Amino acid sequence: MPQPRRAAVLGSPIAHSLSPALHRAAYAELGLDHWSYDRFDVDEAGLTDFVEKLDAGWAGLSLTMPLKRAVIPLLDTVSEAAASVEAVNTVVLTEDGRRLGDNTDIPGMVAALRERGVKKTESAAVLGAGATASSALAALSQICTGPVTTYVRSRARADEMRGWGERLGVDVVVADWAEAAQAFAAPLVVATTPAGTTDTLAAAVPDTPGTLFDVLYEPWPTALAAAWADRGGAVVGGLDLLVHQAVLQVEQMTGRSPAPLAAMRAAGEAALAAR
Repeated sequence: MPQPRRAAVLGSPIAHSLSPALHRAAYAELGLDHWSYDRFDVDEAGLTDFVEKLDAGWAGLSLTMPLKRAVIPLLDTVSEAAASVEAVNTVVLTEDGRRLGDNTDIPGMVAALRERGVKKTESAAVLGAGATASSALAALSQICTGPVTTYVRSRARADEMRGWGERLGVDVVVADWAEAAQAFAAPLVVATTPAGTTDTLAAAVPDTPGTLFDVLYEPWPTALAAAWADRGGAVVGGLDLLVHQAVLQVEQMTGRSPAPLAAMRAAGEAALAAR
């Protein structure tokens, strides 16, 4: 009988997370009956204690807000992708006790866009300037050949986005949030803001929009995504991102590849529908 293996998602709040549904579906599809995946409400103050108490039965952790940066000092190595945005969403625990940090959000974004036919773009726009926006810039550094215009609310956020652009090799142009509707002229728009923030922009969606990548998955569709789809634009949603980044997490934690993308997406859709 194989030894039990554990993984979990940590964050605060965490009750809304779909990660358990996705990872458990992957384990079932892969025949990993001895694997379990749970969720734990852990904030920055409790993170060190939680990590230090993990035993050899643990294979990995998924991390969400507010832990993606706080976990870095607790790790033995951090991947180039994670270091580039100072954010770790994946920790793999090795048999010899090492903690390896990675960021699967960045390749997850690239994969989600590629799945919808977006492999390259001449320019892009990003709505927002938080942690997800920096990951979006990192993803765009791989597929965008021209400038990325970011729409922000404050000078401090503007400076942050310029800094991320310089660090990631992206030509970032900063614009005021009051002009956010102008973002929709770009062939690719990435919305990284909290729920409700872009609702008032829905009426400004043009008649022939390009591609919208809205990183939210609840509520879904957002008002912006619904308006975009109504006008015939392509929409990539937060569940697409969640599934693609989780696929990479499953592969890293279990050592099994490929992870069952279709089964994981179906589990996520079912979990959302049940809410």
